[in-house]
Amino acid sequence: MHPLTSRRLFFLLLYFSACRSQELGSRMEKLLLVRSARQVVTVTNDPQVTRLVGQEMKSVTVKEGAVSIVVDNGGFIEFIGSDDEVAEKYRNVKFSKEINASNYVVLPGFIDTHTHPVWAGDRVNEFAMKLAGATYLDIHASGGGIFFTVEKTKNATDQELADSLVERLSKMLRSGTTTVECKSGYGLDLENEIRLLKVIESVRGKTAVDISSTYCGAHAVPKGLTAEEATIDILERQIPELKNLIETKTLNVENIDVFCEKGVFTTEQSKRILEAGKQIGLRVNFHGDELYPTKSAEMGASIGATAISHLEEISEQGIADMAANGSVAVILPTTAYTMRLKPPPVRRMIEAGVAVALGTDFNPNAFCYAMPMVMNLACVTLGMSMPEALIAATLNAAASLGRSNTHGSITRGKFADFLLVRAPRWEHIIYQMGAHEDLIDFVVKNGKVVFEK
Repeated sequence: MHPLTSRRLFFLLLYFSACRSQELGSRMEKLLLVRSARQVVTVTNDPQVTRLVGQEMKSVTVKEGAVSIVVDNGGFIEFIGSDDEVAEKYRNVKFSKEINASNYVVLPGFIDTHTHPVWAGDRVNEFAMKLAGATYLDIHASGGGIFFTVEKTKNATDQELADSLVERLSKMLRSGTTTVECKSGYGLDLENEIRLLKVIESVRGKTAVDISSTYCGAHAVPKGLTAEEATIDILERQIPELKNLIETKTLNVENIDVFCEKGVFTTEQSKRILEAGKQIGLRVNFHGDELYPTKSAEMGASIGATAISHLEEISEQGIADMAANGSVAVILPTTAYTMRLKPPPVRRMIEAGVAVALGTDFNPNAFCYAMPMVMNLACVTLGMSMPEALIAATLNAAASLGRSNTHGSITRGKFADFLLVRAPRWEHIIYQMGAHEDLIDFVVKNGKVVFEK
């Protein structure tokens, strides 16, 4: 062989060897190892399961005793198994971070499916009024409620609203919530609704929490307008502008919401608004059948609503229609508790095959950051079991936001969103009412530790 050919071959072999070493090196590193957990609550073992209904909600899948979780470099769950299995399978792997979870149980990150987190001022005085017997609509008619918050919010600066939103999301994160649905709704006109959506957009990247943004321009009828005039304004001005901002990637809005209620927007007006939102690609996810029976559930199911919230006054036909359509019932125990409403018929919904989810309904009228508190209330006041409540706060909650293919369970291929809870069994996160900040020591989002106590 000619010396030049031999030399060229030597360098080619050296080059390919280096490339191979680099390839192996990238394979030999992973983002995170959580090892020796007492329990890992996967919720389901099947990553293809996107919701659980009826009898399926009676139990959650739990891996017991010295369990490890491997997270790949993309922040996805790669493997879940015993410590021994992981030690053998990954014996040549280096992890960027390891957590000894021998004193912990691991739960999926909670998904808060219904919040109103962008506002200024507070309504603590209304709490006293409610304790004295005033109803929600009494307060609303007197100029309180949403209108009070709208005025305070308009007077706040964008920076003040953004700062308070980041602080609220941080408190939710420390309570175990890794994904939050965030509504506008305290603007009520084109300029201010878009402003609030832009505030929501501005905090992405300033918080570890995933945000699912919701346009809720039909949260109340603005002063000086009729419900029909407000409906026309939303249809002819607000939604077209929203469409333009989404198409130009100024905003990333996923859902449309309407307060379908007696004295607010009628069922027919709500349907027109929701269908217009659906036509520009938004998921229908709205307030229905809360204070009065309005056949919101029947209407929502008929137009393919992804989710309907509240449902204290849902009819039997509404339950059947939601089950048949696959619409998720977003139950808000804090609202019924705070406002002393008739509890929503959760047991009948579950028995009928409706997928039930939970949310905090965080807002000035129901001030609660913590999904563990919501789960406790759901169990005690609504008759849910602890497995049902956990499923409703994780996998079914993800389904209500169209994210259950990637969120809501600790299964291979999904985002590594989970919490480490210092307790002997997972049920303590519900059982120890109000103790969640003591119990949660780590929150992991996309495979990275975003909160460590």
